[in-house]
Amino acid sequence: MGIQTPPATTGLRETKKQETRQLISDHATRLFIARGFEQTTIAEIATAARVAKKTVTNYFPRKEDLALDHQEQFAASLAGAVAARHPGESALAALRRAFVDAVAAQDPIAGFSGQQFARMIANSPTLSACLRGLHDQREHHLVRALAEATGAQPDDITVQTAAGLLSTVHRVLFQRIQTFTLAGHPNDQIAHAIAAEATQAFDLLEPALSGYGTA
Repeated sequence: MGIQTPPATTGLRETKKQETRQLISDHATRLFIARGFEQTTIAEIATAARVAKKTVTNYFPRKEDLALDHQEQFAASLAGAVAARHPGESALAALRRAFVDAVAAQDPIAGFSGQQFARMIANSPTLSACLRGLHDQREHHLVRALAEATGAQPDDITVQTAAGLLSTVHRVLFQRIQTFTLAGHPNDQIAHAIAAEATQAFDLLEPALSGYGTA
């Protein structure tokens, strides 16, 4: 007679939580796109998702979190690419490679959000400000990753400058993707155009950073 395994209640509970979170997020995004971010209330989102208002705020403490629910991944993306660089690969080369892969995959973290979502962000002062803050957070994480990669302090001028240059290229390319998206271009066309523009943008940094932060 074998040992009986107790029911995986914890796993089921976590699955249910993820399903509820996704349900709330989906309804919130639909309402934000249809009515505008500022015009939509938490109470309306709760009603649409058929949950209590308190449930919404438990899962999403800020209203902005309902619209931008991949904030942590976005903020950590550049630092993660530097930390995962290959032996002999510079920080610039690792970031360049990661961006090329993200464009090929049409990753939302790189800016491939779809026209309706991009318009929702562009039309909302709150979400536009939040997105700028996320770019700043991403640069802050990159500073720390570059400091660790080079053995310098985060307040070192070289680290700060390198992070500023690298994050600015990503910020510009992100905005280019958003601009193309808002203009109605399909993702395949955007990816093709951005791949060419990224080559030019990253090439500008090669003379200064080609060997910086090499693993």
